[in-house]
Amino acid sequence: MDVRAKKYLGQHFLTDESIAARIAESLSGNCPRVLEIGPGMGVLTKYLYSRPELDFRAIEIDTESVDYLHSHYPDLKVIEGDFLKMDLTALFHESFAVIGNFPYNISSQILFRVFENRNLIPEVVGMFQKEVAERIAAGPGSKTYGILSVLLSAFYNIEYLFTVPEHVFNPPPKVKSAVIRLVRNDVTTLECDEKLFVTVVKTGFNQRRKTLRNALKPLGIQYDGISDEVLAKRAEQLSVENFVSLTKQLSQNI
Repeated sequence: MDVRAKKYLGQHFLTDESIAARIAESLSGNCPRVLEIGPGMGVLTKYLYSRPELDFRAIEIDTESVDYLHSHYPDLKVIEGDFLKMDLTALFHESFAVIGNFPYNISSQILFRVFENRNLIPEVVGMFQKEVAERIAAGPGSKTYGILSVLLSAFYNIEYLFTVPEHVFNPPPKVKSAVIRLVRNDVTTLECDEKLFVTVVKTGFNQRRKTLRNALKPLGIQYDGISDEVLAKRAEQLSVENFVSLTKQLSQNI
């Protein structure tokens, strides 16, 4: 695949074997079914393909990469398609871990898809733009704490594993990258309307510099019974538990 194609796909291909091995080793191994997203020319693939204990598959949208993978890994099940649009229940018919050097331009979309399918995906190990990785792993009070931080940490334990320099990619990105791991926690359901919870989180952070009293006005919900102390805070100051509590209170006013 030429550089123009790589840029079109929004992906920077990892060329450092030691980092690829380290990413593969970061999987806990608790789930034997593993899906690699966007394997490209297989630098990470080889370290998963060689593990007989795994039911390992890959999904790739680029035809040339698919042909390469078929020729170099003949026993690998390669799914040609778009992870963001595919029926994920049809991939393994049961839960599976996700791994990949994710294209920067769709990495957040991949994680929103993971969130939507959280009961199907118990673990994610992925490489992201460092800024995105830090945002996902951030906690309350941090300026990088945001929508994905809250939604994912509600159902996953998130760990920032290591930083990856620019020169180990082709083409080299203009920013550093980082690898993080998400492991499903014990929370099965939140003690609130989960659809409203997502809406409250997204609305609160859409105008993150405003207090919640002003940021949540577009929802058109009355604030009866909600303390002024909470409404005077900004979204970045609330933990998952705070958002759950706020959602419960707001739902009583609908």
